Amino acid sequence: MKFGIKAFGLATVLLTILGLITFVFINPEVNSLEFSEDVKLAPKFALVDPQGKVHQWSEYKGKPIIIHFWATWCPYCKKLQPGLDKLRVDYSDSDLQILGISFNEDEGADPALTLMERGIQFPTLVQGESAAKAYGVAGTPTTVFINRRGEIVWLTNISDPNSQKLKDATEFILQD
Repeated sequence: MKFGIKAFGLATVLLTILGLITFVFINPEVNSLEFSEDVKLAPKFALVDPQGKVHQWSEYKGKPIIIHFWATWCPYCKKLQPGLDKLRVDYSDSDLQILGISFNEDEGADPALTLMERGIQFPTLVQGESAAKAYGVAGTPTTVFINRRGEIVWLTNISDPNSQKLKDATEFILQD
């Protein structure tokens, strides 16, 4: 009787491992970047930069854009930002736009100064709560990849600055 229970337990463990291996190595959603097939146009916005100048969504029309929703207090944003800034440098010969939108800030926070102190050179808009809501952002960091037609192709919470998916998504919106 004991042998039967042990054999059953071992078989269950082996089948579970086999199932996980099959899922990871065969399931394309785990191994490749899946973009949304439901076309959603990026919501329009009008936000201010740290100097108080208003910027409109229309300024970015026809250009691929990465929008990084972030906050100064967010450790995962701080981790991701060098990777996004590297994309800015790597694709500087293209029309790629990278834009930060700071929201949900603590009183007295200075997003522009925070980026400068971190050595990050992409621009940021501030007081972006309305844009975050319009884009369906639930937390930080949230990064949105938008193609030249103004369609959101990927919205992610990745915080790994070295993620290949960030580069793949950038290549995708540049080609599209």
